[in-house]
Amino acid sequence: MAPLHWRCHYFFLANPVDICYSGLVMEKRIHLYVSRKNVLTWLMALCMVGSAVARVIIYSGVEGVGVWSQIVLPVAATLLFVLISVICGQEMFYKTAIPVFMMAVYCGIWVCTHMDSVVTKTLFCICLVFFCVLYTEITCGRLRYAWLLFPLIAAPVAVVLYYNRAALATLDTTILLSLLPDLLILLGGLLLSFAVRIHSDGKYHPTWGDRSDGRRIRTLDPMAQVSPYIQVERNIRSNFFEESFEITNADRYIRQKRREGLSDFGITHVLLAAYVRCVAKYPQINRFISGQKVYSRGEDIQYCMVVKKDMRVDAPDTSIKVHLHPGDTAVDVYNKLNAAVESAKATQELNSGFDNLAMVISMIPGLFLKFVVWLLKFLDYFGLLPKFLLELSPFHGSLFFTSMGSLGIQPIYHHLYDFGNLPVFGAFGCKRRANEVLEDGTIVQRKYIDIKFVLDECTVDGYGYATFFKYFRRLLAHPEVLDHPPEVINKDID
Repeated sequence: MAPLHWRCHYFFLANPVDICYSGLVMEKRIHLYVSRKNVLTWLMALCMVGSAVARVIIYSGVEGVGVWSQIVLPVAATLLFVLISVICGQEMFYKTAIPVFMMAVYCGIWVCTHMDSVVTKTLFCICLVFFCVLYTEITCGRLRYAWLLFPLIAAPVAVVLYYNRAALATLDTTILLSLLPDLLILLGGLLLSFAVRIHSDGKYHPTWGDRSDGRRIRTLDPMAQVSPYIQVERNIRSNFFEESFEITNADRYIRQKRREGLSDFGITHVLLAAYVRCVAKYPQINRFISGQKVYSRGEDIQYCMVVKKDMRVDAPDTSIKVHLHPGDTAVDVYNKLNAAVESAKATQELNSGFDNLAMVISMIPGLFLKFVVWLLKFLDYFGLLPKFLLELSPFHGSLFFTSMGSLGIQPIYHHLYDFGNLPVFGAFGCKRRANEVLEDGTIVQRKYIDIKFVLDECTVDGYGYATFFKYFRRLLAHPEVLDHPPEVINKDID
């Protein structure tokens, strides 16, 4: 049990077992990257682009050359390799394995076309598969020896030179010219092998299986991995949780903050700040499921809410998304949330980016609209939705929190959405007072707020949610700790 400090005020909170993974697993994988600042990266790009240009010039119109298999395919693979390395090489260098596999297909087609021996064709194809697999294993960090890239790429260079040794000996310009595109590709690969570096910042970097909005959790127990396939729809696997939280101290804390100049500070900010602090201690609650796989958002807490311009039935409303961090204090949450709300209200029609997108989609005829929605779900399933769509979507986030109290009613159980990956939907109602009898017979009046949660049970087990709510209750009882960043931010490390 460890104390949480607030200046000169000390108190103890319960310290249940922390449910997070050890960083030892992370050390088994290295993370390779190439930098745009490295001159070797640009020399590689020059060689690759030169290869594509040379291939088009040399092979265009040549009889017996397949346009799609011998020109379009290798040119597309070459340019894709350059784009990934230059644009995404800092974080997604491992994706260069895709154009490498494309080049292997091109080579396989050439071998099957120009060689007669079945044994030779088979051996070459096996070598190509081995090359691609080994390249993928190295670039994604499973093999901790980045230096293997050089001999791996040098081997095909040696094979090409040996296979064409007669032309080299006689300086046959026709054959040598036909080899130029492939040699430039291999030369670019050799240069890039010297430009490759290993991330040493100790942070997690994406690899195969991760999404742009989350990192796949790969160390779950078998039951946790199978459950999303059994309970496919999010509403089928929803748990309903209702609890009354005592907010006497929280209400006093709100009045204090308003006296300090935070005029709009309210219970929403306290609840949200407490949730953020819970993520700092129990990072597993910031997970989500997509494509039947469990992912972690890490330190990006995406809070979604509906903003209404005026409290009228016919007043427009819109959805906004606020990015929070586990280290945020209550004041940080207040500033970020209010900035997002004021930004939304500043627009004349209260139209967010999602509203504009929805308006465009609504103009599509019904039959085609169903196809568009299906396509969006398909892309989302495989983690292929563009980042800007994920940012606009209120269906993709960490939690949705809504105030029924501002409407003067009690909270409701709001369903989760089958589209997207939002795993938590919370609603809280009006503040209420209750008279309670203490052990000594005295009667005290306390304030409560009722909160109802709908939770995706496949993201976190029952014990995880139980420890979260216990800690959440203690934070509401001592909201002053939210004035300072957490001493420790636990990592949901896989």
